[in-house]
Amino acid sequence: MPILILSGRHVDVDIRYELEQFEWVRPTWTDDRLLAASPFRYDRTPSFYVYLEDTASAKAGYWGDSGAYDAEFARGGFVKLLAFLRAETESETVDYLLDTYAPATQDGRLTLRLPKLKVAKRPEPLPESILTDAHIGENAYLTGRSITDEVQAEAGVGMAGNAVVIPWRLPNGRLANVKYRATRGKAFWYVKGGMPIRDLVYGMDLVYAGRLRHAVICEAEIDAMSWRSVGVPAIGTGGSAFNSKKADIIAQSPIEYLTVITDNDKAGEKLRAAIERYLNGKVRLAHGYITEVKDANELLVKRGTEALRDVYDRAEVVRNTLTLGFGNSRTLGRRRLS
Repeated sequence: MPILILSGRHVDVDIRYELEQFEWVRPTWTDDRLLAASPFRYDRTPSFYVYLEDTASAKAGYWGDSGAYDAEFARGGFVKLLAFLRAETESETVDYLLDTYAPATQDGRLTLRLPKLKVAKRPEPLPESILTDAHIGENAYLTGRSITDEVQAEAGVGMAGNAVVIPWRLPNGRLANVKYRATRGKAFWYVKGGMPIRDLVYGMDLVYAGRLRHAVICEAEIDAMSWRSVGVPAIGTGGSAFNSKKADIIAQSPIEYLTVITDNDKAGEKLRAAIERYLNGKVRLAHGYITEVKDANELLVKRGTEALRDVYDRAEVVRNTLTLGFGNSRTLGRRRLS
C-alpha cells in the first residue's frame, strides 16, 4: 500500500479502498489512478483525478480538478480529499487513518503507538466573535434552496464572501464549530480550532431550547433546515458517519422519537444502519425514505413542501425495545408514525 506521512509517522494506507467507499460519477479505475467527475462541483464529466499509487509525476493520494472554481480546491493531498468525502475536519481524518492503519507494520506485526507527552487539551467552545465578519441573516443562496427566512434566522446562518456560514452549537447554545459551504459547487471547510464534528450533532441547541421530543435525523445541515422549513424539527449528523458519541448526545437529550431519513445513496444506507445499531433501545425509531432524488433539499426544491412532508408522514416505526426504568421495558412493533 502507498505510504503517507501522518502526524510525522509513515503509514501504509489503502487509498483505493478508502475511495471505493464513496459513490463517484462516471468513474474509471486504473492501476494507478481514479478518473471521475469532481466531487467538489456539480459535474458530469471525468475532470477529476486521484493517484492511487506513487508515480514518476505525483505521490499517491495527490488529486487535481481541472474545472475547479477555486484554487483552494484545484489540487491537494489525500487527507484533504478524504476529509471532504467523510464530511469532517482534516484532524479527524488523520485520527481515523492512524486508528485504521497505524497499528500494523508491513510484516503484519503490531507496533506500539507511543502516548503523547503533552497533556491533551479538552476542546473549548469558540468565541462568538468568529461570526463577526459573517453577514448573519443575509443569505440569498439558502432562500434559493427553499429555506425559509424564519428557519435561517433560527439557525443563525449568514454569508462570508461566496460561502454560506453555518454555526454548529453545543446543546447549551455555545459555539462549537463553523462550517463554510461554497455557494458555487459543493466545496466546504470548517473553522480552524473548532470542536470535532464526530463529537457533535447539528441542531441540538434547538432541541434543548424547544424541549423537542421528536425530530428527523438526516445528514447535511441544509437538509435539516429543509425539514424545518416544512414544519418538521430536524437534526443532522454532518455526514455519513455515526458513532457512540453522537448516539449518547441524542439519548441524553429531550428526544424520545427519532425518524431516520438519510440520503438516497450508498453512504446514506450505511448511515441509516449505523443510527439504528447505536440508538436501538435508546429512543423510539422510525424510518422514512427519499426515493426520487438524492436528499431532502433536492426534493423540497424540485417537488415542494407537500412532497417532502409526505416522506415524513409515510415513515414507519421499527421494532424497538425501550427501557422505561426500574427494569421495565416494552416492545414496539412496526407501524406508521403519527
